[in-house]
Amino acid sequence: MTRLKYLDLSNNNFTGTVPMFIGSMTQLRYLYLGLNDFIGTIPSEFQNLTNLQELSLESLNGCTIENLDWLSHLEGLDMSRKIPDELTDLKKLIALDLSMNALVGEIPTNIGQMKELLILDLSRNNLSGRIPSSMSHMTLLNYLDVSYNNLSGRIPSGTQLQSFEPSRYIGNAGLCGLPLSKYCPGDKELEGPLVTRENMDDGEGIDDLQRWFYIGGATGFATGFWMACIALLVNRRARHALFHFLNSLENWVYVKVMVFIAKMVAHP
Repeated sequence: MTRLKYLDLSNNNFTGTVPMFIGSMTQLRYLYLGLNDFIGTIPSEFQNLTNLQELSLESLNGCTIENLDWLSHLEGLDMSRKIPDELTDLKKLIALDLSMNALVGEIPTNIGQMKELLILDLSRNNLSGRIPSSMSHMTLLNYLDVSYNNLSGRIPSGTQLQSFEPSRYIGNAGLCGLPLSKYCPGDKELEGPLVTRENMDDGEGIDDLQRWFYIGGATGFATGFWMACIALLVNRRARHALFHFLNSLENWVYVKVMVFIAKMVAHP
């Protein structure tokens, strides 16, 4: 079946090793082997599957993956139990779903080099440690879920990681920082106390501020007005220049209005 493009063997009770002959199906694009009892190493013959786009190894707890570089053309991968560092070599991967498995350990620190990822789901596992700062380089990521793990530390700031819903991070008691409402140590001291209506004695502080604003504005206007009047009274030349300007402005407006009326009458 060398022309086969879709092969789904998932959710059976297959045992033994993954068949090597699958490596000869060079036209395969979608291969699903998950939810079986395969053991051993994924055959090296899989390096011949150069057209493979999606590979599912979900819950193959007895299988191991080595030399992942020969799968670098994959766009989708679904596996379980472990997150090998070699996984980050799949730079063309656009979807990685490792949710609801027994994953342990930490998220690979260089996961950020998977810059083509659009979807990353690590939820409902037992992952620990920090969210790697390298994830700030995953600028195309539009879906992220790391909820219900044992992650801790600050969510890397200044990145798109703050744009996701807080629900994508819940269930990690040690996580802190935006978009979560939980402060990291030292954050409150840096931000200082917030001024709110509740801590201003039932709004009296705001009323006082508004009152002084109006008083200051009125005082400034009155002072400026009388200074201008006094200057005109004392300086005769300035007074005559002002009156001449106002008279000229009145004549200009009168002419413009009369011309406009005449045009409207001539062309109703």
